Amino acid sequence: MESKKPPKETLATLGNIVSECQKTIVGKKQVVEALVVALLCEGHVLLEGVPGVAKTTLAKAFSEAIGLGFKRIQGSVDTLPADVVGTYIFDPAKASFKLQKGPIFTNLLLIDEINRNTPKTNSAILEAMQEGQVTITGETMRLPYPFMIIATQSPIEFHGVFPLPEVLVDRFLLSLNVGYPSADEEVVIATRLGVSAKENTTPAVSKDQFEHLIGQAKEVYMAPHVQSYIVELVQKTRQVSGISLGASPRASIALSRAARASALLRGRMFVTPDDVKDYATQVLRHRLIPSTSVGTTSMDDVVKTIMEETPIPQGVD
Repeated sequence: MESKKPPKETLATLGNIVSECQKTIVGKKQVVEALVVALLCEGHVLLEGVPGVAKTTLAKAFSEAIGLGFKRIQGSVDTLPADVVGTYIFDPAKASFKLQKGPIFTNLLLIDEINRNTPKTNSAILEAMQEGQVTITGETMRLPYPFMIIATQSPIEFHGVFPLPEVLVDRFLLSLNVGYPSADEEVVIATRLGVSAKENTTPAVSKDQFEHLIGQAKEVYMAPHVQSYIVELVQKTRQVSGISLGASPRASIALSRAARASALLRGRMFVTPDDVKDYATQVLRHRLIPSTSVGTTSMDDVVKTIMEETPIPQGVD
């Protein structure tokens, strides 16, 4: 096993991102760390939770901490694909059409209440999530790098929401549940009322450092037996009773990348089974489609059961 540790500068930078976010966000350190993991993986994040638990504030604070371009889209049945990617408009002065780029041309895009968009509108972001580019009237254009989408989602039981299609959900690296704060945390939140993320947060990393950090995450060593453990977990989701659609090979890739980024965040250049277990639920929960026989069992419980029944590998690195 590789014993090499990441450079101290890397650990300091990653720690500073988390610290800067927590100047605004009370608690939720695990969620903040998961956002850092997704950024290192060049992945996208789905934040789920009831209204009022700081999902939007969390995304804004994170954008301030990483110091990249930030734009926001408010999910609505009236939002059109052109409102997301942009369109060509006629310029009377020049008697020609010019491109008016949409908010997707940024580094970090917050889509607030994504499941209030129509399926047609949400289909406009699929190419951006997978390829880092958009196509407008036949012309393909690259998006700024790095590019990351953080989407918030209201519970499906709420009025005026559309279930997200599997092809869209599968492109989110992580699904994170944002729950209620504790009583002590809520006291602090109330005390901070009216203080914005921008007033408190200082960028902890320069744009030039991102490629280096992302490259370091890719270099984290993963032993063959740990990789096999990941594949075994994912394949078992396709065999468990009560699941009509298990996770695809994209989930194996996502969990491998998240485990590497998690190891880097924890000061190691090698992956352990614990890194895998720490992110298995966040990677898999949104990719599993329950059958009618599953009843009230949550997908979190399904993943937990799979991990309990799968032996932790004991291999030679």
